[in-house]
Amino acid sequence: MYQADIQIRVRYAETDQMGYVYHGNYAAYFEVARTESFRQLGIRYKDLEAQGVGMPVGELHTRFRRPARYDDLLTIRVLLRELTEGSRAKFEYEIRNEAQELLTEGYTLMVFVSTATGRPVPIPDSVREKLAPYFAESEADLPLGTGRATPGDAPAPAAFGK
Repeated sequence: MYQADIQIRVRYAETDQMGYVYHGNYAAYFEVARTESFRQLGIRYKDLEAQGVGMPVGELHTRFRRPARYDDLLTIRVLLRELTEGSRAKFEYEIRNEAQELLTEGYTLMVFVSTATGRPVPIPDSVREKLAPYFAESEADLPLGTGRATPGDAPAPAAFGK
């Protein structure tokens, strides 16, 4: 299983009249967390697009438990529980505040597609290779001395000072 934690501070413009983060912003929070977690692995959407591969959202689900508010420092945990053989990948998200209260959870089902045809394509080998260590069946499947990959193994983006 792959997971990464990305932090975002709520900006004033992202809140509504009640002082809560406007619900439409959560899709953007999910996107930022997903793209930054991929960036930690050395996977850039820009590079995928240059290879002729896009990743549109096939499904989006969000469950709100508590409101996030202006200036909250949110931690968005991105989870990829399985690496499928096909063209789809389900990314799950948990958003917590600084008190570690679960505020929001959800998922996106992403579909790898050809930018030329719009048709589904298999997950690119370049993506699969970067994610493979997180889905090793057993310790024996990993190179000697490496141990099981953990979330801390991925380098953190400098902007988040992790």
